[in-house]
This record gives sequence, structure tokens and C-alpha cells, in this order.
Amino acid sequence: MCGRYNLITDVEALIDYFEIDHVLFDLAGLGRRYNIAPGQSVPVIRNTGQGNELMLARWGLVPHWSREPTTKYSTINARAETVAEKPSYRDAFKHKRCLIPANGFYEWRRDGDNKTPHHIHAPGNSLLAFAGLWDHWDRQGEGFDSCSIIVTAASRIMQPIHERMPAILNPAQYSSWLNTAHYKRVQLESMLNPYAGRLEIDRISRRVNSPKNDGPECIEPESG
Repeated sequence: MCGRYNLITDVEALIDYFEIDHVLFDLAGLGRRYNIAPGQSVPVIRNTGQGNELMLARWGLVPHWSREPTTKYSTINARAETVAEKPSYRDAFKHKRCLIPANGFYEWRRDGDNKTPHHIHAPGNSLLAFAGLWDHWDRQGEGFDSCSIIVTAASRIMQPIHERMPAILNPAQYSSWLNTAHYKRVQLESMLNPYAGRLEIDRISRRVNSPKNDGPECIEPESG
């Protein structure tokens, strides 16, 4: 699964890297975020035919058909193996795919009775893009956007830490993933394999356990 991640690239670099044409919120509020947690608003990238748009969505997808603005179960992650079939995700998988930008994510390895947090990231903390879904919920004019990160089986380097990880897309796949005018299930599912690119893993302190801690200390490696 993926229950915590970070986005620490500055706004200008983010817009340039993902070729953003439209920004749908005030960028003044988008600072470096070292400890993003479920339920928070996060930047996501979609394409509705008018170029790439950067928008905000609440992490934890609420399907448009839901009677309530919440779900009875966690929807922060959608499993790659069933995302095309599960009622909560199948419409979004066809019509509302997005990229969720990140610099790294966190996972906890169980060591006996303890769980040790680790920071998984690309070399130099360069940008990554998680395969994501978004949806819009609205009742009587009270609406919001929400999103989910698709997770897949762990890559070889991740297996000692956890059996699952975010589905990380390669830049060559971004356009096809965002192109919701066409739905080719087999092609889309083939993008959701364990990441084959290089990742680095750092053991970090338990400060990251609390979402209240949201500074650079969250990604500082610990020795030993």
C-alpha cells in the first residue's frame, strides 16, 4: 500500500516537468510537503482534452455515485489487479485517470514488534509520477474532487520492506495514461507493473509517523 508520501519539488519545476497548461488553484498555497497523509488535499494532474491541468483533490477517492461524501472503507489505494473491475474505481479507470506527482513515499518494515519507517525515492529525490484516479462528488452544489493512488506488487528492491508499492509510471507512459478519450484496458493494465527504474531506500526516524511533522527531518536518513 501507500499511506504516506512527499512532494518537495518547487512549483516551477513541477509545472515544467509535467508540461502543465492550466493550474486550477492558487499556487501560493503549494509549498514543499514532506509528510502527505490521507484525507489531505494533494496536487494531481489530469487531461480533459484541453491540455494538462494541475488541480487539487482530497486523498481518498469518493465515487460520484456515493450517497455520502465519505466511504465506509479506505479508498486511498486501488489495487492494480482489480482496479478495472471494482465498483469504486472502474468508472474512474475508464474516464478519470490522473498522475499524482511525488518525490518519494514512505513504508514501514516490520521488525518483530516494531515497525521501522523507510523513505523510498529516486536518486536525488527527482520527480516521480504515481498512477492515479480521480472523481468528482457533488450533491446540491456541495462538491469536491478526490483521488486514489494505484498500488501494485513490490519491486525486487522493495520486497524486503513491503509486498506492495505505488504503481510508478515512466515519462513515456504519461500521455497514454492521461488520454481518457480512449480506453484500452490491456494497455493500461500493462503500465501498472512493479517499477523497473532505480530507487533508493533510506531508513528514517519515527518522526514521520505523525502527520503533524512535515519538515525536512522526515526524510533525513538514520545511520545503523
